[in-house]
Amino acid sequence: MTKVGVVTFPGTLDDRDAARAVRLAGATAVSLWHADADLHGVDAVVLPGGFSYGDYLRAGAISRFAPVMTSIVEAAGKGLPVLGICNGFQVLTEAHLLPGSMIKNDHLHFICREQALTVENNRTAWTGDFAVGDTVTVPLKNQDGQYVADADTLERLEGEGRVVFRYREVNPNGSRHDIAGITNEAGNVVGLMPHPEHAVEAGFGPDGAKGPRTGTDGLRFFTSVLHALV
Repeated sequence: MTKVGVVTFPGTLDDRDAARAVRLAGATAVSLWHADADLHGVDAVVLPGGFSYGDYLRAGAISRFAPVMTSIVEAAGKGLPVLGICNGFQVLTEAHLLPGSMIKNDHLHFICREQALTVENNRTAWTGDFAVGDTVTVPLKNQDGQYVADADTLERLEGEGRVVFRYREVNPNGSRHDIAGITNEAGNVVGLMPHPEHAVEAGFGPDGAKGPRTGTDGLRFFTSVLHALV
């Protein structure tokens, strides 16, 4: 059975939710500890949300130097699928696996809401079960969720089709170009601010594109990587 590692840093909040999403998708969830450089033979990795190391210095700045990240950076360079959710996205930018940076929301408040997204790229390891143009609804909860990058980086992301998700209807944090998620050039590393792991069970997630309280739009992130690994 496919093994998906879920990393826990000090201050991680959503590792158990991510592990549950992995199991519901049909894979084995493997716990990866921040201080352990061994990835234990996993086929993919999820960096979940939370406030790793208390978000000291900058969100994700200290986590970038954890022993597990040294191994993840090396493995990602060889094609290992890696998904960074919220704080995980922040860690990926700090580790330079994804370009740009995350700063305080433009309104300077923590936000928690159900958020509609538009799928812009279904050619990544984590989005193959979507169609371009799909609308998905998943929870969003962040304080440092504003994606920023210089003009050249934004132009490159747009020109290369590396914007994976955009905020739909409302931009909740001021992110440039309404960007909610991006990918690296190879398409194996994806980061996004919203939380697909909180929308994997019918009746418990937000209203989905298929009807009231379907709540399962997020599950396709995790089934996508299983299909990509076949």
